[in-house]
Amino acid sequence: MNREMVIVLDFGGQYNQLIARRVRECSVYCEVLPHTTSLDEIRERNPRGIIFTGGPASVYKEDSPTISPEIFELGIPVLGICYGSQLMAHLLGGRVETAPVSEYGHTEVEVDVSSKLFQGISSKTVCWMSHTDYIAAAPEGFRITGYSPVCPVAAMECESRKLYATQFHPEVLHTKDGKQMLSNFVYNVCGCSGDWKMDSFVESAIQAMREKIGSGKVLCALSGGVDSSVAAVLLSKAVGRQLTCVFVDHGLLRKNEGDEVEAVFGPNGPYELNFIRVNAQERYYEKLKGVTEPEEKRKIIGEEFIRVFEEEAKKIGAVDFLVQGTIYPDVIESGLGKSAVIKSHHNVGGLPDYVDFKEIVEPLRLLFKDEVRAAGRELGIPEYLVSRQPFPGPGLGIRIIGEVTAEKVRIVQDADAIYREEIAKAGIEGLGQYFAALSNMRSVGVMGDERTYDYAVVLRAVMTSDFMTAEAAEIPWDVLHKVTNRIVNEVKGVNRVFYDCTGKPPATIEFE
Repeated sequence: MNREMVIVLDFGGQYNQLIARRVRECSVYCEVLPHTTSLDEIRERNPRGIIFTGGPASVYKEDSPTISPEIFELGIPVLGICYGSQLMAHLLGGRVETAPVSEYGHTEVEVDVSSKLFQGISSKTVCWMSHTDYIAAAPEGFRITGYSPVCPVAAMECESRKLYATQFHPEVLHTKDGKQMLSNFVYNVCGCSGDWKMDSFVESAIQAMREKIGSGKVLCALSGGVDSSVAAVLLSKAVGRQLTCVFVDHGLLRKNEGDEVEAVFGPNGPYELNFIRVNAQERYYEKLKGVTEPEEKRKIIGEEFIRVFEEEAKKIGAVDFLVQGTIYPDVIESGLGKSAVIKSHHNVGGLPDYVDFKEIVEPLRLLFKDEVRAAGRELGIPEYLVSRQPFPGPGLGIRIIGEVTAEKVRIVQDADAIYREEIAKAGIEGLGQYFAALSNMRSVGVMGDERTYDYAVVLRAVMTSDFMTAEAAEIPWDVLHKVTNRIVNEVKGVNRVFYDCTGKPPATIEFE
């Protein structure tokens, strides 16, 4: 499918994915590529616009990431952001220096509203700055369209060449009018029409899968999470009973989750596919006996998943295609050679070594998480499944501190179900992630007239926009009070409830 596209060239910025997401929110398709992408490849992709990301380097140092100045001669509009703005200035004859005063955080910037980039925006707007260098002098032919008290070139442009730059970050939510600025760039400057719609994506993806697979057999590892569920339904719509989904219930899911997955995808569900549920709970509990270290638990759960899936795949025999729920952030990370991994991820990435198949299909590899959810709604998947909050592959195995046992799983399942139920009843929205975990602490309590010696449950809830950083959510005390009362009264084996007030960093979002 030929679709209009904007390319983000990455110069090491932490917000590269965020820029692409914001552009797509404007209904314009966007891809992230490394700054080393050749001009020939850029020409071949025929983008309507190019965006340079920020980055931690200084443009005037020899080993800093750069690009051929010829990119500015392609006639394609370019928007440079932060480092990208300085690189544009540096390559075109401007002057970039260490700033006398570094800017970090919310900054009031005065902008020229006659600029195509700032149409519909107040002349004084709050933006997010993060820089130690600055543009001391704009290149010849550029006019300054934005400044702050300590940044003489907060924005600049050469309208005739369609070159625009902002020292601040329009992609982050802290920049009040950032979304409007990016919309102005893709529509007013690049002339996009906005053809990136989820209904057309779903329709074209189903058609593409149907053509690729033909009469082949397809195998999908279904976890019940958002990505694998949307991938399974999309394939079901494309090839029906040529698809077999294997759902491994490792006994570490949320309360009733295994039955919920079967209700949607099983023989009585609405989708045309072959569904195999493997109840491997006891097998997992046996493998995890005596194991307390979180990383070791993750590895055991991931490896056992592969073993169970392999056994089922052997029963099915050779297949033509293996489905993977790869989504676009995974593609970006591998494509740009980044690996900031602080915990091992439980995914089907290891499966190709063990399963007899010819080719991998990744129907969601172009989508961000929010777009996967939108595709799920378009496909008619139940909302409770589509909007399900993130859940780790190793499941409750890492939300139980210390050894995993069937009793501890029951405790954390029941406590978590109560917590989620009361959050929903209270109508609390906007939480990034919330769940109950089980500490390995036991302490003395009194219930009725008897002394108890039971576990402490920990409640966690965070606010986050990107899961890279997070703040503990301020859950109303009356809700926490009600949740606490219900847990200690209804969940056998618990006599205390704590609330985790720690942000990320220094903690992680998960509690393991």
